[in-house]
Amino acid sequence: MKSLIIGTLAAALIAGTAYAGSHKVRMGTEGAYPPYNFVNDQGEIDGFEREVGDKLCEIAQLECTWVKNDWDSIIPNLVSGNYDTIIAGMSITEERDQVIDFTQEYFPPDPSSYVAAAGASEDAVKGVVAAQKATIQAGYVASSGATLVEFATPDETIAAVRSGEADAVLADHAFLAPIVNESGGELVFIGDKVAIGGGVGIGVRESDGELKAKLDAAIAQMKADGSLNELIAKWFDGREAGY
Repeated sequence: MKSLIIGTLAAALIAGTAYAGSHKVRMGTEGAYPPYNFVNDQGEIDGFEREVGDKLCEIAQLECTWVKNDWDSIIPNLVSGNYDTIIAGMSITEERDQVIDFTQEYFPPDPSSYVAAAGASEDAVKGVVAAQKATIQAGYVASSGATLVEFATPDETIAAVRSGEADAVLADHAFLAPIVNESGGELVFIGDKVAIGGGVGIGVRESDGELKAKLDAAIAQMKADGSLNELIAKWFDGREAGY
């Protein structure tokens, strides 16, 4: 789904080893990308990934706590040891895999879509297009010939379209769909869906192979027993993942 632009591998060389085989694991997430993850009215991390993460920790017999972190620093803060995993709608990409490691995917590749204000022409995708900073969508827009405007949070990209600061926004379809549906016709999908990025996996430090193995085994169990499919259907309007 999203991809930080990694300029160097140097940060990986100073990676913390806070996990070091402990049963206590800190799960890092953004808390601002529903339905994947968000902060609920009680101030707690919620959403699809909260439920998946809690179930994985139960299966793997890990004592897990949740840590909220801004998207643009989520990989550096994993590497430096501020938490032990990233479970935040993060697509598995070759660029990221040079710095951190990933479990197998727990969510299949999701297409990206353009959204614009009602009445916009199809040419809006070639105009000023908003995307969240340091995402695969931002990279795609920058290479598409459109004018990219980046924002720190996904909500700000939507606000830019509503205010007229941007002609369109490009983001994960699953994130945009409920926003469009609840906009009362103010916002609409335009253009074709765009296939960028791979499936979504849990990011871990390269040094934490034992933790990766435990999470991989737990994901495999959830796929085998159908519980992962059930959670995907619950949070993504009946979507069938086929696991």
